[in-house]
Amino acid sequence: MRWRARAAARRAGPGSGVRTWLLASVGGIVLSGCAGGSGPAVPGPYPSPEPEIEAVLPESVIDSLEFAPPPEDVSTDPLRATSMLRNPEFEAEVTRWVERWTEMPAPWLAREFERMGSHVAEVDSMLKARDLPRSLRYLPIVESGYNPRAVSPARAVGLWQLMEGTARDLDVRVSPLIDERMHPGRSTEAALDFLEQLHDDFGSWFLALAAYNAGPARVRGILRRHAPLEPRSDALFWKIRPYLPRETRDFVPKLFAAIRIAERPENFGHSGPSVRPSEYEEIEISDQATLDVVARAAGVTQEEIERLNPHIVRGLTPPQATVRLRVPAGTGARFRARFAEIPPEERVTFLEHRVAEGETLSHIAVRYGVPLADLRAANPSVRDRYLRVGRLLTVPVAPSVRAGGMD
Repeated sequence: MRWRARAAARRAGPGSGVRTWLLASVGGIVLSGCAGGSGPAVPGPYPSPEPEIEAVLPESVIDSLEFAPPPEDVSTDPLRATSMLRNPEFEAEVTRWVERWTEMPAPWLAREFERMGSHVAEVDSMLKARDLPRSLRYLPIVESGYNPRAVSPARAVGLWQLMEGTARDLDVRVSPLIDERMHPGRSTEAALDFLEQLHDDFGSWFLALAAYNAGPARVRGILRRHAPLEPRSDALFWKIRPYLPRETRDFVPKLFAAIRIAERPENFGHSGPSVRPSEYEEIEISDQATLDVVARAAGVTQEEIERLNPHIVRGLTPPQATVRLRVPAGTGARFRARFAEIPPEERVTFLEHRVAEGETLSHIAVRYGVPLADLRAANPSVRDRYLRVGRLLTVPVAPSVRAGGMD
């Protein structure tokens, strides 16, 4: 696929170093659906939609619309220059979502803006490098509330809510230990690859966004059935909108509602996203290590390493695989020197064990050579008599590291 070639070319570029980006924070809610989503085949047949009457607002009404002027000429942002902003039905849908969101408790919106401020510099940089619409910076508000750990009911994950199949097509690593959909940089790179490809295929940003949410196969099917000869345009999205899934029908209006609120937050009692750049370095680990060991070697807190690396989903890097991690700027050299001094058997302070039939805590403690008391302390909710087959237990290892042997 074309996006794969583009992504591979980018990853073959200059190496890492100290970079200034906005970084992750945890928490939040999922506002929308998933990228590359799929569902049942398009139902039909459908009744013909009502004849479309092109609605053009008078200039006086257009001037009163609440979209703030973009920070640069609209010609550089096709989403902000779309003719759909003159469609009163579209405007009414956007207004409906603005009103719905602003009627929710104020702390909700403030949290969205806080998380956006932690990531938007990195997103803006990638959008600018690809010459993509700047307004796409608001898409993660709709998708995940800018929460890199967000998981939807459909199991879409991360800032951009990528489904597992779509992520794998985009060469994004997904495994029990590492999920790059939660990596702010890697997921943004992949999502923009996908959006570029969809725009190339559909010739319209509104149609591309519909395909991002519902899946390109579903949108192609609706177009074949209901608009096979229509030129691809943003207005065509509105024409086929009645045939799209409900979530997708709302997807684009919700994006424009997010744009409206985020660009004029003072109208809604907020200060808006506050850009908080932070410096980090990237380091490589070529075998298993736990994040507490990484933190000790770098001389920072475990919470800081976990915040910078939400894609390490269980606090443990994969065995026999190279993983790039982020550490605070200025700590990379210290990490490399101290980590090299740690024996490989002490780079992991815990393992996970899945209980097999017939096993007891005593058997498991003997197997890993750890005191039974330590095993029980690491799993306080587990009782030997009720040990369930298939349950994951935390097995503490490398006691010298846990005791601070690197200090």
